[in-house]
Amino acid sequence: MPLELHFITSLWAHLLWPLVKILFWVSVGLIAANFIEALNWTHRLASLTRPLVRLGRLSTVSGASFSMAFFSGVTANTMLAEAFDKGQLSKKELVLANLFNGLPRFFLHLPTVFFLTAPLIKMAALVYLALTFAAAMLQTVLVVIGGRILLPPLQGKQGEIGAPAREKTDWQHALDKSLKRFQKRIKGLIYFTVPVYILFYFLGKYGFFVWLENFFATQAWFLAWLKPQSLGIVMAHVTVEFSSGLAAAGALLADKSLSYKEVVLALLVGNILSTPIRAVRHQFPYYVGIFTPKLAVELVGVSQILRLASVIAVGLGYYLMPIG
Repeated sequence: MPLELHFITSLWAHLLWPLVKILFWVSVGLIAANFIEALNWTHRLASLTRPLVRLGRLSTVSGASFSMAFFSGVTANTMLAEAFDKGQLSKKELVLANLFNGLPRFFLHLPTVFFLTAPLIKMAALVYLALTFAAAMLQTVLVVIGGRILLPPLQGKQGEIGAPAREKTDWQHALDKSLKRFQKRIKGLIYFTVPVYILFYFLGKYGFFVWLENFFATQAWFLAWLKPQSLGIVMAHVTVEFSSGLAAAGALLADKSLSYKEVVLALLVGNILSTPIRAVRHQFPYYVGIFTPKLAVELVGVSQILRLASVIAVGLGYYLMPIG
């Protein structure tokens, strides 16, 4: 294959096509969020999570976003961004609502993770999933407590469903309204998302993320408490991908080099070290298409800090348990 043709096909496969897909799905999320808002469905979606919403002093939009996050994270975040731009959410509630969506994100990825882990590490998969679920639940509890402390009490009917219901809108009018709002947002979406994604593509192409992942894997002196065999799982998890760590774990379990507990702890450590890098690499580029760049940095940063703290707390508790 000629060099020029190889360059073009590589650019299409690894940069342009993924960028097109991101822009497409974020655009779909924008339209869907505006459509839901135009139909006045947010209070209905929020009512599905009424106890948690009331307990955390969160508004209609936050509750609706939580419900929507079980189906589409992009649409859920777009609902928050739209409400924040309109002044319907404070900065504190926006941050808390984004963190609140951690539990739906767990369930959104649960089927894939389960069917990937179960064949390779068998019973250890159930323990690993239970611990990551516990971490997601802990994060949710912390967000609810944070809402109780940081947000003012809900007023009037907000305490019941998050906001009073408004008059009904027909589907055609709602669609027209959502498309008009989309046209206003699409320019900003392209303006921020495209250059950021291209920048991160070339950072990855020239080895920045590989260097960063290798640095964490090789300089992790704080993992001396793990067995040497466990470090192989961690390095595979961090430097390649989750499935590579699982393959290594499955092989070590098969020859009885490691116990279930040691495998689960190694996977948790790999999760802790790899997820922030992958969040910056994959999550941040589409966040800047929904939120402002500064806000995107804050939301991704805070969510990763809380997620890491939750996984570490759960992992530490498991480590101290006299089993395995």
